[in-house]
Amino acid sequence: MIAMQQMISAPHSPAGLTARFVLVAHKWVADGPAERAEVARRKLLSAIADHEPATLNKVAAAVGRGAPAVSRSVEALVRAGLVERQPDPNNRRRLELRVTDAGKGQLNRGLSSSSLLRNKLERLAHSELRAVERAVEILERGL
Repeated sequence: MIAMQQMISAPHSPAGLTARFVLVAHKWVADGPAERAEVARRKLLSAIADHEPATLNKVAAAVGRGAPAVSRSVEALVRAGLVERQPDPNNRRRLELRVTDAGKGQLNRGLSSSSLLRNKLERLAHSELRAVERAVEILERGL
């Protein structure tokens, strides 16, 4: 909400440009259904890894989704070999979730955002690409 107000009230100020840049960057990296699914999968894997041994309720709270939706997503991760479920030794009704080695490998590889960004940049006109290059040069100077 504040970011939107900054964009509207002072779109050329540093705060306004920051808000605009963040919104555009998110759209460029994760604007399609496949990209959004990958981001959601990584978020779920990270939540499980952060709370190991995780429970469904802990993971649901961490990702801000309901337990039934998270349960379906976890099932897909189990089928993909990225997560394993085991009975909780202290509570037979509860399952513990753990990220497998394959799941940890996927988390360590990171998002393929650089290839997504490269694909989008390849579709720009030369003059637009040069403008992006100039912007990156300016941002790099500030690092």
